[in-house]
Amino acid sequence: MADGFLEKHHADYEARKAAWLRKKKHLPKAGQRQIERPDDESL
Repeated sequence: MADGFLEKHHADYEARKAAWLRKKKHLPKAGQRQIERPDDESL
């Protein structure tokens, strides 16, 4: 393709991918939560 269609779309893809990866790095990690237990264990 003489108009650079594939090159343009690949460049757009790489830009979106880089933005997604930057955003992904700043998200909090989903760690294990501590189970809140009642003070008395007589349940």
